[in-house]
Amino acid sequence: QLQLVESGGGLVQAGGSLRLSCSASGRTYTFTRSSMAWFRRAPGEDRSIVAAISRNGGNTYYTDSVKGRFTISRDNDKKTISLDMNNLLPEDTAVYYCAADSNAILTKLTTAESEFDFWGQGTPVTVSS
Repeated sequence: QLQLVESGGGLVQAGGSLRLSCSASGRTYTFTRSSMAWFRRAPGEDRSIVAAISRNGGNTYYTDSVKGRFTISRDNDKKTISLDMNNLLPEDTAVYYCAADSNAILTKLTTAESEFDFWGQGTPVTVSS
């Protein structure tokens, strides 16, 4: 079992930066075996993937709208993942969720929402214009 807790959300002006963090509690073995990702749900929209990272951190995925602006990273010793968000745009306004696929092979990038078995409660990000 994993419990995921996001932090770092808030209100920022367009062009600003935020760093989201996701801390996992539970077995370290489960976290290190998990492909991790950030999703977001904008007002009135479905939840969608933002970025993903493989178990060993060697592979990453970004949705097109955040490429070059967001960076996902993980620290397996600390059982955390982060999302550095730069040059934020009003359309980045959303609730951001951390998710874990605990059945991933070493290099897998999990991106399908249905494959994630642990979710955080979300942290809101509001970007003002």
